[in-house]
Amino acid sequence: MTLQEINKLAQQGEGLKVEFKKKAAFPDKIVREIIAMANTEGGFLLIGVDDDGTVSGQRFIEEEVFVMEKAIRELVRPSLQYQVEVIKFNAKKGVAVFQIPKSESRPHYILDQNRKRAFVRVADRSIQASREMWEILKRDKKQQDMVFTYGEKETVLMKALEEKGKITLKDFQDLARLPRFLASKTLVRLVLANVLQIVPQEKEDYYISKES
Repeated sequence: MTLQEINKLAQQGEGLKVEFKKKAAFPDKIVREIIAMANTEGGFLLIGVDDDGTVSGQRFIEEEVFVMEKAIRELVRPSLQYQVEVIKFNAKKGVAVFQIPKSESRPHYILDQNRKRAFVRVADRSIQASREMWEILKRDKKQQDMVFTYGEKETVLMKALEEKGKITLKDFQDLARLPRFLASKTLVRLVLANVLQIVPQEKEDYYISKES
């Protein structure tokens, strides 16, 4: 990648597929951005770029790359495939570009006090994946055709979506008077069948019709 291409990427601003970092401070947190991209649509992590998109570079950029590669190797499970390239401004300063593909091994996660935490990318943010999102990530990569039948609970769901435009797991659970696990299973199945789309959120995901 050339410096011109990096500038062009930086000018687009942070988004679904682009994240800027001035330096690799707090690599354990930056790893979450990398996981989120791998679990979503892939993307680029640029180190040596300011929050406003200024490609200012970072001194001793190879050290920043070393820190990040160590964090990726030690923290991310399962192991993650990526490419990294360093573009030097001069002998001491440069930019690092981590290119992360959408992973076939998703969901990737970190272990936090023996708890698996996966992340997904929503616009320019990386947020923790819910149990439903985790299940969708795991099963979606198999690209199997989902066969389902519309029953009473699906009818309740689609009617609510027609009226409100979106629905949460708790809304559906209450409306259809279902136990949480069955409401969750139904929503996941309908996402995998391309009937619904999940919209991950910090607090509670919501679901919309695929046509929306």
